[in-house]
Amino acid sequence: MLAVHADWSLDARKRWQTRAKRRNTAWEITAPEPVGDIATWMARLRAEARGPVALGVDLPLGLPRGYIQSHAIEGDFPAFLKSLRHHPTFFSVNATLDTIAPARPFYPARGLKGMTRAAHAAALGLDGPSSLSRLCDRATAIRPAGAPLFWTLGANQTGKAAISAWRDWLIPALHSGLDLAIWPFAPDCAGDFAALTARHPIVVAETYPAEAMRHLGLRMAGSKRRQADRIALAPALNAALARLAAEPAPALQAALADGFGADPAGEDRFDSLIGVLGVLNVLAGHRPGTAPPDPWLTTWEGWVLGQTHLPHRLS
Repeated sequence: MLAVHADWSLDARKRWQTRAKRRNTAWEITAPEPVGDIATWMARLRAEARGPVALGVDLPLGLPRGYIQSHAIEGDFPAFLKSLRHHPTFFSVNATLDTIAPARPFYPARGLKGMTRAAHAAALGLDGPSSLSRLCDRATAIRPAGAPLFWTLGANQTGKAAISAWRDWLIPALHSGLDLAIWPFAPDCAGDFAALTARHPIVVAETYPAEAMRHLGLRMAGSKRRQADRIALAPALNAALARLAAEPAPALQAALADGFGADPAGEDRFDSLIGVLGVLNVLAGHRPGTAPPDPWLTTWEGWVLGQTHLPHRLS
């Protein structure tokens, strides 16, 4: 098996992956490297794995139930995603509220005075800004809320990453004939992540490095954006690797000691390692590989791999 995590970005230069290859009872983990050409990405992973690929990606995989209910959309998320090949304008980001529609939900193209998520929700026909969020986007007892899927402005927005990943990588992969399952939507194996890897060559799951850090018992004093703070976390990261029977390659050992570099991409390389450790943590059985028992999650909204905490407030 090959376990991989990709830290995704609209900017291809900020897409980094870390790979862990199973060797008997242990894992060998490489240093973070660029994802590279996404047209050949799946083929490269399959060629290296010679077995199943468990792929975590730091981007939304699912649609909010408020959006589905308001517009009576039928089917499930993988089928909807595959259908978008014939509706490319879905990914066109709206510059103003008056062009927003169910078939064109992303907003805003740029910052405008007075714009609000409430106005965005109203333009989409939703009953309030909370309807823009999936259940797994909302704040829990252990982490703050993530940004809504269709919002494309600000440092923590995920809309642009979803656009680039869905349009340029995932939809073409689904149409290529590749047997690729998206967790937790695949109907076989009751949405169990490890079981899906026994049935499909590639299983893709949504991850959240900030969530995975808490699952791994890692606490950072400071900010992951600072090299010095990443260096200070190296002993705890090495301990986490040991608990997962994961042996870092020499280049990864050097990256840990150096805090993943002084350039701005150091944060992305750090997140790619945290993400793959989160995937290994689920495969080891330390965290659940299933979503909570809510049909909305396994049909439309999706879930974050390994997450157990439910939001403080439920819509």
